[in-house]
Amino acid sequence: MHTSGTQCKLIAMLGLAQKAGKVISGDDAITKAARNGSVHIVLIAADASDNTRKGYQDMANYYKVVCVEVLSKEQLGASIGKAQRAALAITDAGFGLAVKKLCLEHT
Repeated sequence: MHTSGTQCKLIAMLGLAQKAGKVISGDDAITKAARNGSVHIVLIAADASDNTRKGYQDMANYYKVVCVEVLSKEQLGASIGKAQRAALAITDAGFGLAVKKLCLEHT
């Protein structure tokens, strides 16, 4: 799969955020962090199932969190050095803003 320059930057930014301990994954962890107000952006894999996508979008709308579809499950997982991930959340304002900007460039 071809990865654009913006995708490469996004993947690198997610890797930095992961190393800084500012990325969470997993439905329960993301929902709990959103409930606590610590999530700045939720990234959903473009190839996530409709149910998964709807669940995260509804949660993001309810807790007023930005939610963006980007990359594939494989790319999201690889960006943080893990197996496939349907969604990731960024818990730092600075990384959140940087990721939002890259997502806008990507779309």
